[in-house]
Amino acid sequence: MSELMNVKNGECSFRRHLLTSVSALALLASATMHDAKAADDADRPTVWIELGGEMDHVTGQGNAYSPDFLTNYSSSSILQQRLTPVEAQNPPPFSFGGEGKISFQPDDSNWVFSASVRYGRSNNTKRVDHQTTNLHYRKYENGAYLPSKGILSQEKFVDSHVSHRESQAILDFTAGKDVGLGMFSRDGSSVLSLGVRIAQFSTRSTDDIRARPDLRFLVVPSSAAPTRFNAGAYFHTYHAYESASRGFRGIGPSIAWNGSAAIIGNPQNGEIALDWGANAAILFGRQKASTRHFETGHYVMRSNGSQIVYQNPSHGRNISRTVTVPNIGGFAGFSFNFVSAKVSLGYRADLFFNAMDVGIDARKSATLGFYGPFASVSVGLGG
Repeated sequence: MSELMNVKNGECSFRRHLLTSVSALALLASATMHDAKAADDADRPTVWIELGGEMDHVTGQGNAYSPDFLTNYSSSSILQQRLTPVEAQNPPPFSFGGEGKISFQPDDSNWVFSASVRYGRSNNTKRVDHQTTNLHYRKYENGAYLPSKGILSQEKFVDSHVSHRESQAILDFTAGKDVGLGMFSRDGSSVLSLGVRIAQFSTRSTDDIRARPDLRFLVVPSSAAPTRFNAGAYFHTYHAYESASRGFRGIGPSIAWNGSAAIIGNPQNGEIALDWGANAAILFGRQKASTRHFETGHYVMRSNGSQIVYQNPSHGRNISRTVTVPNIGGFAGFSFNFVSAKVSLGYRADLFFNAMDVGIDARKSATLGFYGPFASVSVGLGG
């Protein structure tokens, strides 16, 4: 009987020692994890400052101005040269700009508060001249021209003077929370943010086109001498001008999701991470458009000095209206991370639906799009 009691007492004593050991290990592990987390939090900067640059291809700036005579004389050789008056109006292929962002994440918190700005612009001025090399003299004798009598004209020409300016600015104020809970990696994040987006876009352009797309000569006998001939010229000349100013300014609520997942390395020694994000907003604001254009022409009959002049009345409009503009965008890229520094490279797109009125004589809505690569450097402070 005493031996049985001793066995039971030994089993109870073993269970007590086992429970005590497990509890001690659990407390030690918990304390170690807490200390590690506290050390990580202590090392983590509370403020991040980001500066970068971008190169965007801008779409949705409208069609070029095409006066009537370009269509009427589309078969003229001078209007089929490389870089026609319509092609000369193409805006620059890229807009260059910069961006800045400041973020604040309090200690022992998953909340992130940030403010950012993106600004870009493009401008160009072109002068495109095309001219045939045929020369025509005022008088001829025995089939040869008389240089002393001067040049009547060069045959055909078209001159285009074009200027274009475009700018965009986007401001974001957001408050977000890391909802990833380590779902991507130990050093990954998934931040869902709500905020306010402010956007402003503007374009200005002028087009001045002068052309003589046709020229015919008739040989008329001279009254002064039977062997001399005057060259009678028949031709049309045209002048067309257009100016346009367009813009949008709006503000509205926004939502964004930004994620990051470590691929290789660690923040202490250097880490490469995959970054991505998506954003959406509804902007309420004003859409403006102001345009003006006119076209004049001359039909000249040089043999008798008479000419016919016509002028299309000046047209255009000046309008401002309230609009609602949906906006969606996203980006993807890679970042090289350290404890207090980060370098990011990626590609971004932003679409603002029906943001611009690109019509000339009537309203025509167009979606403004920005597509292009970006690069930024971030520095962490505090912690």
